[in-house]
Amino acid sequence: MNKTVNINIGGLVFHIDEDAYQKLTRYFEAIKRSLSNSSGKDEIMKDIEMRVAELLSEKQKSDKHVINNKDVDEVIGVMGQPEDYRLDDDAEEKAPEPFYPYTKSKKLYRDKDRGTIAGVCTGLGHYFGIEAVWVKIIFILLIWAGGAGIIAYLVLWIATPKALTTSEKLEMTGEPVTISNIERKVREEFESVSNKFKNADYDKMGNEVKNGASRAADGIGEIFVNIFKAFAKILGAIIVVFSSLLLLVVCFASIFMIFSSSMPENYIMNHISTPIGLETPIWIQGILFLLGAGIPLFFFLILGLKLLVPNLKSIGSIIKYSLLAIWIIAVGILISLGIKEATQIAYDGKDVKKEVINMAPTDTLLIKFKNNDFYSKSRYHNTDFKLTQDENNKEIIYSNNVSLEILETDEALPYLQVERLAVGKSAVDARGRAEKIRYSYKIEGNQLILDNYLLTDITNKFRGQKVELFLYLPKGTLFKADENVQDHDVSSNDFFNLHFSSKDYVYKVEESQVRCLNCPPDENDYNDVDNEIKTEEINSIDENDTVKTVTVKVNGKTVIETKSAKTDGEKAKKGSLTVGENGVIIKTN
Repeated sequence: MNKTVNINIGGLVFHIDEDAYQKLTRYFEAIKRSLSNSSGKDEIMKDIEMRVAELLSEKQKSDKHVINNKDVDEVIGVMGQPEDYRLDDDAEEKAPEPFYPYTKSKKLYRDKDRGTIAGVCTGLGHYFGIEAVWVKIIFILLIWAGGAGIIAYLVLWIATPKALTTSEKLEMTGEPVTISNIERKVREEFESVSNKFKNADYDKMGNEVKNGASRAADGIGEIFVNIFKAFAKILGAIIVVFSSLLLLVVCFASIFMIFSSSMPENYIMNHISTPIGLETPIWIQGILFLLGAGIPLFFFLILGLKLLVPNLKSIGSIIKYSLLAIWIIAVGILISLGIKEATQIAYDGKDVKKEVINMAPTDTLLIKFKNNDFYSKSRYHNTDFKLTQDENNKEIIYSNNVSLEILETDEALPYLQVERLAVGKSAVDARGRAEKIRYSYKIEGNQLILDNYLLTDITNKFRGQKVELFLYLPKGTLFKADENVQDHDVSSNDFFNLHFSSKDYVYKVEESQVRCLNCPPDENDYNDVDNEIKTEEINSIDENDTVKTVTVKVNGKTVIETKSAKTDGEKAKKGSLTVGENGVIIKTN
């Protein structure tokens, strides 16, 4: 059983057992003896202690971790043994420095010693291994391109730490942080300072200007640092809140999708819609959604926490790179599945049927949409598609994806063109699906009765099946539309504007527009309402084309209403209305 002690190295507290503590103490004492005749001994020791503290903190697996002899040996292996070199000024020859495993890596710092303002460009030059002048040219070009260079420089100034210690300066240039390198760096700095003093008479003016600019820049920099630190805290809090909420949503949604495979297939198809849900099982989509969306949100959460707590311990390079690799794989699979899904709807197919409506030119066409109570009690267009069963308990796809467009024709009789459409992975596949759509309609006298739904077998899968109806009407045709037409009408309002306020409105096809003969004037948004009383017959008919009521409205109010009925062998009475010189309406039989 070994005793443990708490020690403070480089401002960090460590728990260390007694044997390791004694070994580390002897190591530091040996270094001090080696530096006994060196200039800058205190600064060198300070940098060595900070580097040792950094290496020991990497060994800590938890707050309760106790530094042992193995950890100290590994740190000494990185830093080097003091007796391997002579660091004093009197040594004529240095012993060859032993090899210690080191992976060269650089850290981004601001090089204030060689920089002009804040050392950002010089630090970037060290990091990328290029001359600082090229970095400065890039920033100048960005400033000319719209001011982005100024913002980027300020952000880097605030976000990038300044290289203060010798260890940080070595890390900035990618050199190993060993005792010999620390001693060499300190010697160079002392020599640099000494040379500046020797050349003070020649460089005095330049140094004063540079130092003054540096002090002014430091003052401005401190102001911006404080502002951006507060901003970073606020931004970090926002990122943490939103990324946490979105990550929870992604997790719950993914778990639901993963375990939804136990649900009935018709429930999944009717209630769950996903971008790649045509061929890919929904539980696979759940896993990919969790990885593709959850991993970036997790990194955003870590970013927000870093902004709130700058000293937050990193999750480690292994975890970061592993998550990144998994995310890249998941995104790659999603892209490949998306391409595969896109091929399923690459081609359009269409089946066209035309049917003439035999009716007298004086008859009024009645247009109706009806529903099937077996599939839906509602007549309103409200279902894109759903999986259900027909009267024979056979699974089918039911959809209200039916549209109607009214157009003009030069032919003598009106006709209905029914187009059944679908998509598929080939033209033949799409055409075959379109032909398998079941859609019905009836023409009874002057009535056009249209189904508000379509059906297709479940084996055809849902591939955008829809029915488009085109009703071509000759000039002068009168027609009425029931209240359900509005749910399916896709006609251009410039040609035919369906008025929803009543189902009793009568429409007439004219040269370039369908006009409403009895709509109120306040609904004349498309200039399609007749506001004048004309000397013509207006027949309001029932389903058997029997004249029952003639109504005349002026400014939306009924001014004349006559009633008559057609009997066997008797023609309906017809009347005409004229407007006298004094504006009085005169009815003649």
